[in-house]
Amino acid sequence: MKAIQKIVVPVDFSENTDKLVAYACYMAQKLGSVIHFVHVVAAYPGDSMIGAPFAAEYRDKIYLASKERMSNLVQDNQQHCPGCTGQVVPGEPVDKIVELTKDADADLVIISTHGAKGLEKILLGSVAERVLKRAHCPVLIMNPFKKQ
Repeated sequence: MKAIQKIVVPVDFSENTDKLVAYACYMAQKLGSVIHFVHVVAAYPGDSMIGAPFAAEYRDKIYLASKERMSNLVQDNQQHCPGCTGQVVPGEPVDKIVELTKDADADLVIISTHGAKGLEKILLGSVAERVLKRAHCPVLIMNPFKKQ
């Protein structure tokens, strides 16, 4: 069995990101692994309706803000997760997470669920579920809503 040395942790900077990061750092410490945080800036669904100049400006602002947040996340967690790194990329979240996981030759993905139910899950799907089905390595799905 291969040792878990590299862990990819997709983050979306939602209210549950801190729980996911804390859990991933805990797991990395226990496993003696390094973490690579990933944030994917998805295309805004209204891009075609807003018009190119406004859509491009909006995307650029989101991308720059995400890079700053990622930089802060990595810097804030260096003590708990020595050697952790972070990356922000544009694209479709599931495709990019799976691609980056493979490119990094990751041994594990730790991802959080949003807890979508019913119509929301049918319409939006579950990023975590689709990553689980497509990733080349094991995927650990963390439930941030479970009381500890």
